[in-house]
Amino acid sequence: MSRNFKVKVPATSANLACGFDCLGASWDDINLELTVSHVPYPARKHTSPIISYTGEGAGEVPLDPYKNLTTRVCIYVLRCHDILEFPDDLNLKVHNEIPFGRGLGSSGAAVVAGVLLADALADLKLSPSRQLDFALMVERHPDNVAAALIGGFVGSYLKTLPEGVLDPSSVPMSEVLPEYPPDASKDWGKKPPVPPKDIGHWLRYGWASQIKALVVIPQFELSTAKARGCLPEQYSRPDVVFNLQRLAVLTTALSITPPDPDLIWEAMQDKLHQPYRSELIPGLPEITKTLTPKSHPGLLGICLSGAGPTILALHTHNHEAIADGIFKIFAKNNVKCRMEVKSISESGSTVSFE
Repeated sequence: MSRNFKVKVPATSANLACGFDCLGASWDDINLELTVSHVPYPARKHTSPIISYTGEGAGEVPLDPYKNLTTRVCIYVLRCHDILEFPDDLNLKVHNEIPFGRGLGSSGAAVVAGVLLADALADLKLSPSRQLDFALMVERHPDNVAAALIGGFVGSYLKTLPEGVLDPSSVPMSEVLPEYPPDASKDWGKKPPVPPKDIGHWLRYGWASQIKALVVIPQFELSTAKARGCLPEQYSRPDVVFNLQRLAVLTTALSITPPDPDLIWEAMQDKLHQPYRSELIPGLPEITKTLTPKSHPGLLGICLSGAGPTILALHTHNHEAIADGIFKIFAKNNVKCRMEVKSISESGSTVSFE
């Protein structure tokens, strides 16, 4: 008898404002969703999974389970638990609403989905902390995957591990997610590196219910590698202090009811990543300088989502006028875009059994 369940993972915005590599938020109604059916273990027929894919990225995403990111992460987690193959008659119907290369956590969502898929397939009963450990072996930055997994507005960090404990950053990705040649047997990559426990930690902050996110998505992709490559190797002390001061305020400011526009606007300023990435996103400097709570009532703050090019405009009302201001500046720079208004995702990732 087949077993059926769904995995849903929300889009996320990492590097939120002044929170470079440490703050993230997840959004409602823009998800990666897997509809799954399979025969419970043990595997007897040794069938290969069947993957179908619709939505954002359809036609681009590999449907081979040993090349698809979600199923590669899944088999990694399974093999870390001495389960060498997928269950029989595994059928995955994937529907994706998260655009690729836009700073909305598409790869992080695929990784988290793979961890949750393995957990559900083999009934591993992993805790959220352990799920995050496996995700961090692949994604390496906690802000996206922690927000996707836990939901809401999240701060996170990588733990300083004791001497002698495996450092995930030192493990080549080829050992975590090896390439599978066409003739690979089930023994190929059967002993992957198992993550230490409690690699990353998170804290979920409050979020005022009046605050919504205007998500403005330019119609061009920006790779995380390219966006990270333009950042400096070192920062000045004044710039670091500037961000730390605002980080200390922003994590509480976004929870206060009613939201304080002047407080949030100043707390969302950044000197560690957005100034350097502005050259990759035409119009961004003008948008961040000319749209303010005074010029556009209801606006609280503007920042990049992740590494960009998507822009978040946090607001309480008047999103049409805010969007119009952003669209006009992008149009002057020959950038087409679309917008969505989103609420914070309180639930984060979910697995629901039928």
